[in-house]
Amino acid sequence: MSDADQDADVDEATEAEADAEDALLFGRWDVSEIEYSDPSTRRYMTVTPIAHTMGRHASKQFQKSEISLVERLINRLMQTDENTGKKQQAQRLVRDAFDIAHSRTDDNPVQTLVEAVENAAPREETVRLKYGGISVPKAVDVAPQRRVDQALKLIAEGVRGSSYKTTTSAAEALADQLVGAARYDVQTYSISQKEETERVAAAAR
Repeated sequence: MSDADQDADVDEATEAEADAEDALLFGRWDVSEIEYSDPSTRRYMTVTPIAHTMGRHASKQFQKSEISLVERLINRLMQTDENTGKKQQAQRLVRDAFDIAHSRTDDNPVQTLVEAVENAAPREETVRLKYGGISVPKAVDVAPQRRVDQALKLIAEGVRGSSYKTTTSAAEALADQLVGAARYDVQTYSISQKEETERVAAAAR
């Protein structure tokens, strides 16, 4: 390959990176200026304008944090019997929920998602240790990556609980969960479960 060809390849790669940075999530939301308030979970919350990577990271162990936080939320919403594999439906659900959340707060819904995950991530939980056949609860700190995983799980569970066999749509339920968690509303399912987890852990110290 000639030097000219190599320079052309470098220029194309640079242009592709620039285009990716300028791209908008769902064609609407800018993700270039997202702010993080929790330094412990910052490196485990990647935000990109790509909502579907088609399993690009599936073969790489321990690299799920490279996937966009939005796609991880979409994947978590699919983890029920009736929604398995329905990714386009889950994408539409998240896109509609972002529109609803934006209409309620006037904030970037991606920023709202980041704040919701930071607030809903439990810092302490309990494990059971056996001493001579007796099971004893013990409080432990939660690893940052698990904190993000648990927050996404609680948000998804809250959406299912609020929308399953009710008149509330899944998009409205997701918007409620995101806005409530971002505001640290203890009436929100994810925040109430986080508080309960930390309360039990505090009693087991």
